[in-house]
Formats: sequence, C-alpha cells, structure tokens
Amino acid sequence: MTSPITQTRTPKSRTYLYALLITLFIFATAFYVSTYFNSQRIQDIRSTQDNISTDILSLETQFDLLQQRSCDSVTENTILPSELISLGNQLSYMEAQNSSTNKDEIIRLKRLYSLLQIKDYLLMKQLALKCNLKPVFIQYFYTNIGNCIDCEKQGYVLTKLAQTYPQLRIYTYDYNLDVSALKTLISINDVDNKLPALVIDDKVYYGFQSEADLINEIPQLATLEKATSTAATSTKK
Repeated sequence: MTSPITQTRTPKSRTYLYALLITLFIFATAFYVSTYFNSQRIQDIRSTQDNISTDILSLETQFDLLQQRSCDSVTENTILPSELISLGNQLSYMEAQNSSTNKDEIIRLKRLYSLLQIKDYLLMKQLALKCNLKPVFIQYFYTNIGNCIDCEKQGYVLTKLAQTYPQLRIYTYDYNLDVSALKTLISINDVDNKLPALVIDDKVYYGFQSEADLINEIPQLATLEKATSTAATSTKK
C-alpha cells in the first residue's frame, strides 16, 4: 500500500522536473541564439576588415601615384582620396556600435587610419611647397575616454563643414591612441590633453568651435569650391 507521503511528493517531483526541463530548454535556446548572432557579427566584422584592407592598399597606391603627378594636375581643391574617407566612415560606424567583440580590431584599424591621415597630410605639405599651393588643413583631436560631449558636438560641426567644402582636408585623431607617429604629431603641434582640440595654421584651439567660429578663423575657405546642392544632398544620405 502506497503511503500518503509518497502520493503527495510524486506530483511535486514531476512539477520540479518539468520546470527544470523548461528552464534548460529556454537556456539552450538563448545560448544558441546568442552564439548565432555573435557568429554573424564576427562574420560581418571580418567582411568589413577585408574591404578596409583592400581600401588601404588602394589608398597607399594612390599616395605613390600622387607623388609622381605634376603641379598642373594638383590644386588646393584636390579632394581627400575616397578610400580614406570611406575608411573613416566605416570606423565611425564601428565605434558607434560600442561592441567589445570588435574593440581590438577597431583599435588596430584606427592606428592604420591615423598613419594614413598623417601620410596624406605630409604629402600635401610637400606638394604645397613644390607647387606653391595653399591647401586648408584642420587637424582634430578627440577622445573616447570619459564623457566628452563637446567632442561629439565638434565632430558634427566638422562633418557639416566637410560636406560644404569637400576639398577641406580634415584629419581626425584619437588623442589617446598608442601610435608613435601620432604622439610625435601631438608633440610637434604642442597639443595638450584638453579636448576637443583643433590645429589650424599651426595654432591650437581648445574646446568646442562652432561652424561660424571656424569660418571666421579660416578665411582661406573662400579659396575652396563649395559643394553643389546635389552633391551635398547625396552626401547627407
């Protein structure tokens, strides 16, 4: 004869077992979904890396070709190589995702991007001397450490200015990035860790600078061609 105690415990044991099975099923499903999306994210990052690697190779080749150009084909209105602009846009997007999965890869690409920007800056300085040009440069230093709201605002202003004047050469650097060439550039320009900071005509400006401030500080912008309304519209998209 079954005791009343055994009869009472059997339904409870089954309930616990069902609860355990359901919990395990939910956990397994969540784990599978998480693994799947992480795998997809990694594949997307690797695909982006491959595209960027191709862009970098193309950009370095363009630098070599540009050094061979005659002064007749180089002007103040020479636009930044499209691959350099594309690389900057891709890095901005990847940084905005704020994912720890691709953090190391972002840093590696930012180092390459910084070196390419410095290379373009030095190249244009050489061409300016050789061909008696007066290109307009803005070197922008920002930080991702802490909550630099002014850095974000400054980025928006510079983006708008670049859309208005595509020939304006704006170089963007993460001040705290561990790149020896970048540290040398910071030292040469004597840029303090008071960010955002802009270097314009060898003069350092600290803190947020509005579009009106920059136009007032850079009268040379008048020598650059403005983007057409059609081009500006397509850029905003």
